[in-house]
Amino acid sequence: MGVLKTQNTNNNFDNKNVQVDVTVVLPAINEVDIIEQTADIISKELKTYGCAYEIILAEDGSTDGTDKKAAELSENLPYIRHIHGEKRLGRGRALKNSFKQSNGNILIYMDVDLATDIKYLTQLIDAVTIEGYQLATGSRRLSQSRAKRTFTRNTASKVYNSMVRFFLRSNIKDHQCGFKAFQREIILPLLDEVEANHWFWDTETLIRAQRKGYKIKEIPVEWRGTRETKVKLFRDSFDMAKQVIALWRRLNF
Repeated sequence: MGVLKTQNTNNNFDNKNVQVDVTVVLPAINEVDIIEQTADIISKELKTYGCAYEIILAEDGSTDGTDKKAAELSENLPYIRHIHGEKRLGRGRALKNSFKQSNGNILIYMDVDLATDIKYLTQLIDAVTIEGYQLATGSRRLSQSRAKRTFTRNTASKVYNSMVRFFLRSNIKDHQCGFKAFQREIILPLLDEVEANHWFWDTETLIRAQRKGYKIKEIPVEWRGTRETKVKLFRDSFDMAKQVIALWRRLNF
């Protein structure tokens, strides 16, 4: 499968329901200070790549004006769409909702703070358009990767990913990196099978994809924690460990 090189690579269209090559979803809550800059950086990268694209600002439950900023960007920029929710949906539910409303052949999501260096975006796209993978994900746990994180968070990540690999028989090194791409025809049917609504969504999606035999590429990336994370380390780690065991039971490993 290759990228559909449409003629509309400048995204100068009025109808935001036209087919595009790539959709990038940015889950966002209380990100008013960075959301415009992030969208601009991604747009420039995709223009350089040479594809028609849209950026979906999946914003819900914001209290700092992110909803107004996202609405303004959507009104003024033809390649931006704003999907608003009054209540916080959780990352998994926001992604599911946005993917189902997207127009892209390749569906991507990334963290709005661009913790993963944007220079790897083209590798992510190429993996699912040229190299024949159905899914691609950034990985902070490959030998070529460079990740700046605290000792505590690095240890928690090692333990969690080891647990997933052991209980859920995964071949993936890093399940939770917020930098993933999917072929549309693969991810849309999978969305209804994934039950997780928040942080565990990434892991469950990858596990279910592996069980279906889909080819997944891990891409070594440069990653840095640029600010205080919204992940509550001990609470969320405990919750995700419980979800690993619950998925292990549901899928009868």
